[in-house]
Amino acid sequence: MVLLPPCTVQQCGKDFRNSLKKPSPNYPYGHKTKKPRVVPAFTIQAMQKNTVVIPPPKCGVYDPLPLKPSMFRKCYQRGEFPVGVEFTNCGKKLAWKVPIEKLDFHHYLPMFFDGLSEFDYPYNFIVEKGINDLIIKGSYKVLPVVPQLIIPIKNALATKHPHVLCHALRCIQMLVSGCDRVGEALVPYYRQILPTLNLFKDKNRNLGAGIDHSASRGENVADLIEETLQMLERFGGPDAFINIKYLIPTYESCVLN
Repeated sequence: MVLLPPCTVQQCGKDFRNSLKKPSPNYPYGHKTKKPRVVPAFTIQAMQKNTVVIPPPKCGVYDPLPLKPSMFRKCYQRGEFPVGVEFTNCGKKLAWKVPIEKLDFHHYLPMFFDGLSEFDYPYNFIVEKGINDLIIKGSYKVLPVVPQLIIPIKNALATKHPHVLCHALRCIQMLVSGCDRVGEALVPYYRQILPTLNLFKDKNRNLGAGIDHSASRGENVADLIEETLQMLERFGGPDAFINIKYLIPTYESCVLN
């Protein structure tokens, strides 16, 4: 006769019910929690459990626009400009085929300003040096052409590309400081020029204890904007500051202070 061990309860009913609430080791997620679902905002799904709302998209107000070939590039490739790049012992310079004083500024100066949005060499070099030569040797012809320069300057600033902004700001400084009464003639057009400058006026990189070498090379957009605004105020006459302050509230006068 074989004696069997007495029957004993290995687990009580309460412990058995508690064990049913534990995740099975064969469950796909194991002991981990299920990832929350991504649902669109302002919907009934956003009120459900274990959901995450899709964040709003970025406005991209500082994102640069794609650069497109300008009319200056097309005209230069067709050979419509009487100018070329000359290499000398002192570096590169522009070689004009005709005297600058005999050029039609109503045609050539707006075309050079249209090339401010160019980023590739040699177009950017020709544009900056060409504007400099035209202003130095024909400054008395620039004032009547100012209304034709506003749209090219506005289009160049609207690209929001840092190199294009620096390029355009340097040319604006040359235009204001190198020609008589041009600073006053630009005051009515501040509404087209200054909104982009207001956007990037305080756009400086926080490097902590580091050194921003772009400032020494003249490639810091915020510093160039501040210098340009000060020049616009100095050469813009008595109404320049109030118009700059209206469009750029954070600007402080360099003349009154």
